[in-house]
Amino acid sequence: MTTPHTIAIDGPAASGKSTLGKLLADHFGYIYFDTGVLYRALTYVALEQAVDLANAAALAKLAQTTNFDVLAPSIADGRQYTVLANGNDITWPLRAANVERNVSQVAAHPAVREALRDTQRQIGKAGHVVMAGRDIGAVIMPDAQLKIYLDASVEERAQRRAQELNARGRAISYNEVLADLTRRDAIDAANTFLAADAITISTDGRSPEDVFQAIVNLMGVEAQA
Repeated sequence: MTTPHTIAIDGPAASGKSTLGKLLADHFGYIYFDTGVLYRALTYVALEQAVDLANAAALAKLAQTTNFDVLAPSIADGRQYTVLANGNDITWPLRAANVERNVSQVAAHPAVREALRDTQRQIGKAGHVVMAGRDIGAVIMPDAQLKIYLDASVEERAQRRAQELNARGRAISYNEVLADLTRRDAIDAANTFLAADAITISTDGRSPEDVFQAIVNLMGVEAQA
């Protein structure tokens, strides 16, 4: 396989999309774009402005009238990117508990997804991009040269997410995260698509580096030492 100029990564929450996407982007010198960031950003702004999260039309209008930017990291604080809403840095607030609880509801509205798809597609058309989400290979970048679908059991994903959140100083139990991911999976199911030509990889019990190496081996390119 020749080196792909566009890579789509799909899968459920906490399946390892962001970590793999960043590893691949760094390896090839590509842009890494997590489309979930846009839905988180919209959720955060909607909560800040007290917009009814059940009102699809109001959320779609908010998406169209808010200037969202996803840029390279501007601060060395562990972030993978910098997210701006009308020029304001909202990167870390996007991981707040209230955003986590509500982002699936916001992203489930077809009008919201349609409002944000043009932005995603424009980034994809530029090429040299690794894009992660739930409908990238099937909907946003159907012509992507490499499509990956990452899967993992909800128990494995809950363990990872609990460790991640606790490492950031947010005290939360495994059972709380498991319940939240189970709830989110049910909501996200309608908008999670496996492209017919995607390569499915289970990440249960595998490190991010192991999954990354499997992908570069598949492409026939050497991973950097």
